[in-house]
Amino acid sequence: MDSALRTHARFGQRALFLTTAVLPLTGWAVHAATLHRRLAAERQHLEEAARRLEAARRDQLTGLHSRPGYVQHATRHLHDHGDQTMLVFLDAVDFKAVNDTLGHDVGNALIIAIASRLEQWVGDTGLAARLHGDEFAAVLTCPVIDRDRRLEQLHHLLHQPVDVDGQAVDVAVSIGMSSPSDLHSRDYTYVLRGAEGAMYEHKREGTGLYRIATPDHANEPSVNGRRLGRTGTTAHPLAAEDLR
Repeated sequence: MDSALRTHARFGQRALFLTTAVLPLTGWAVHAATLHRRLAAERQHLEEAARRLEAARRDQLTGLHSRPGYVQHATRHLHDHGDQTMLVFLDAVDFKAVNDTLGHDVGNALIIAIASRLEQWVGDTGLAARLHGDEFAAVLTCPVIDRDRRLEQLHHLLHQPVDVDGQAVDVAVSIGMSSPSDLHSRDYTYVLRGAEGAMYEHKREGTGLYRIATPDHANEPSVNGRRLGRTGTTAHPLAAEDLR
């Protein structure tokens, strides 16, 4: 009898020990599952916020970066790559006439085609952006010795007709390029002014395949926010952030 009681007591103590050991483990498992769900929800929230931020930095029509993303990337690229940086500024020629005569659907098709070709040309060496309307820009790494060849490629790529519902629509684009190697500056605003000034000179004169900026292009004066060409004629309204 005493032996039976002692055996029961031993098993009772062991059962009590196992029960008290399992209860904390169960609590930790519940806590871990709750924590995992919270972390998953927080991660999903952060990913969604990142997607919204990325979408805000993208042009809705073309999928290219918009001005804010481009400014940030170009500024960093100029700082990191210096004289090996090409900053290109593009503007479609007579784009308003295309919209007025052929319609906005055709105009949008041309914008999308220019964006696609510019992005293809840049490749993985930089970034392409649609700044506003029919204005585009790109920043990329390119050795100085190769830049004329690359700009000729860009000209020929952009000037291929665009097929719109079986209709071949001609494309003409003015191109300006600037580089710290020519302007002796890595300041984004100054280098952009150079590329923009060179592009508008190309647009005014209509000769050659492109223009490469000199300090004169970057230093062209502006009146009431509008650039003056070196002939003294008004060229283009600059955005406020580009007049810093």
